[in-house]
Amino acid sequence: MGLDFLDNGSIFEHAITCAEFGRFHYFLLALCGLIYMNCAISVSVVSFVLPSAQCDFQLSSSDKGLLNAVPLMGMLLGAYFWGCLADMHGRKKALIAALLMDGLFSLLSSFLTFFWPFLFCRFFSGFGVSGYLGICFSYLGEFQPKIYREKVLSWLEMFWTVGIIMLPLVAWGIIPLAAKYTIGGLFRYSSWNLFLTLCSLPSILLALWLTRFPESPKFLLECGEFDEALECLKRIYTENTGEPGEAYPVRSLIENEVRCSVISIQSKRSLRSMKTVKTPKDLKNLLNEVWYQTKEMFKPPHLKNTLLTCLIQFGLTSSYYTLMMWFPELFNRFETFERQQPGEDVSVCQVSSVYIEHDGGLNTVDLCGAAVGESVYTHTLWIGIACIPTSLWMPLCVHRLGAKFFLVMCLFVSGIVAAAMYFVKNALQNLILSCLFEAFSGLGISVLMCIMVDLFPTNMRVMAAAASATFGRLGSLLANITFGLLIDSHCILLIIIFSSLLIISGLLSLALPNGNDKDLD
Repeated sequence: MGLDFLDNGSIFEHAITCAEFGRFHYFLLALCGLIYMNCAISVSVVSFVLPSAQCDFQLSSSDKGLLNAVPLMGMLLGAYFWGCLADMHGRKKALIAALLMDGLFSLLSSFLTFFWPFLFCRFFSGFGVSGYLGICFSYLGEFQPKIYREKVLSWLEMFWTVGIIMLPLVAWGIIPLAAKYTIGGLFRYSSWNLFLTLCSLPSILLALWLTRFPESPKFLLECGEFDEALECLKRIYTENTGEPGEAYPVRSLIENEVRCSVISIQSKRSLRSMKTVKTPKDLKNLLNEVWYQTKEMFKPPHLKNTLLTCLIQFGLTSSYYTLMMWFPELFNRFETFERQQPGEDVSVCQVSSVYIEHDGGLNTVDLCGAAVGESVYTHTLWIGIACIPTSLWMPLCVHRLGAKFFLVMCLFVSGIVAAAMYFVKNALQNLILSCLFEAFSGLGISVLMCIMVDLFPTNMRVMAAAASATFGRLGSLLANITFGLLIDSHCILLIIIFSSLLIISGLLSLALPNGNDKDLD
C-alpha cells in the first residue's frame, strides 16, 4: 500500500511500525550499546593512566589537568564537525569514521613515550569520541517506532554503566603489573601502555561491525532517497519476521516524493545535498548550508530548546566529566594520605592537596614511583556498580514518569551530592557520595540525549546534539583546567562551582517540553 494518505509526520512511523520490532532492533541496540559503552571507556581511560604515567611524563597537577583537558578540547572542536558530516554523508559513515579516528589515534598514543606527542594523539582520540557520542543516540532512535523509542534509548545508560564497571577491572588486572620494556632509553612500554592499547581496540572492531548495518531509514527518507529507505525497511522486516522483503506491506514511498521534496525545500534543508566538495565554490556552498542550519536552530520554534539544551549540557557535562576523570586521582591521594596518617579523619579538600602536614610544617609528598593503591580500583568499581539501580530504573519507568522527570531529579540530586562532598570526613563517606554523584549525573547525560531525539527534526537532530555537546565540552575543558590549577589550594571553590552549575541546570530543565510519544519529525 502507498503512504500518500498519511500526513508527513506519520509516514516514517507507519513504515517502521510495519517493519515490526524484533531481531534487527536487538542487534542494533547491542551495537549502539557497545559503542556507548566504549565511549564511557574512552572518556575515562586517561584518568587511570594519570597516577601511573606521572613518573614517565614527570607530571605536575597542572600537567594532569592539561592531560585531562586535551581530549575534551578534541571533543569540543569535533562535535560540530561530526554533526555536519552526519547530516551530509549519513549517520553510518560518520559513526564509522569517528570510531576509527578514536581507535587509531588511541592505539598510536599507547606506544608514545613523550608527553607532547601523547597529548597530540589524545586530542584526536577525543575528536573521534565526540563523533560517535553525539550520533549514536540519533542513529539508534531513527530506527525505532515511537512506542519503543524512549525505552530503547534509555537502555543505553546500562551499557554506559557496564563500561564504567569494566574499566577499573581491566585497569586493575593490567596496570599493577611490573612488566616494563625499554629500548635505548628512548622507548618505554609499561603496563599502563598495554592498558591503553587494549582499550583502543574496541573502537576499531565496532567500526568494522557497523559496516554490516544499514543507514538510518528516517535519514534516507528525509533526504528523498525513497528507494534506499524502502530497501532498508524491507531488510528490517525480513530480519524481524523471517519473511521475504516482498511480503513487507508498504509497497512504495515514491508516491510522496513531490510533496516531501517540497517540504524539504521549504523547511527541511539538509546538508545531504552537498555530497562532494571539489571546488572553492562547493566549499562556499557547504559553509553556507552549515550556517543556514545553524541559524535555523537559533530561530523560533527551535530557539528555546536549543538554548536550554546547550546551557543544561554545559552545567551537567562540565561537572560530570571533570569529577569522573579526577576520581581515580583523588582516590589515590586519599589512600596515600591514610597510609601516612593512619586513623585520622580528613575532609576531601584536605586530602586532595599534595601538601600534608608533617612535624609542624608543610612538606611536598612526591607521589612519583608509588604504586597505585588497590582502593583506587575498588572504589572506582563500586562507583560503577552503584549506577546499576538507576540504569535499570529509567528504562523500566520512563513511560510512567517521563524523561523530563528523570533529568530534573538527576540534576538536583547531583548538585546536592556535589555540595555535600565538603562535609565528608573519611574515605568511606567520600566513596558513598562519589557513587551517588556518578549514578545520577551519568544518568542525567543519557536522559538529556534521549530527550533531544524528540526535540529536533531529522535534518537538524545531529547538529543540535552537536551544538549542545560543544557547549558541554567547552565547560568540561574549562573545568578540567580549573580543577588542575585549584585542586591543591582552593578545593572549596571547586565544590561551590560544580554544585551551583548542577542546581542551575536542574532549574533550566524544568522549562523543557514534557516528553511524549509523538511521531519522529
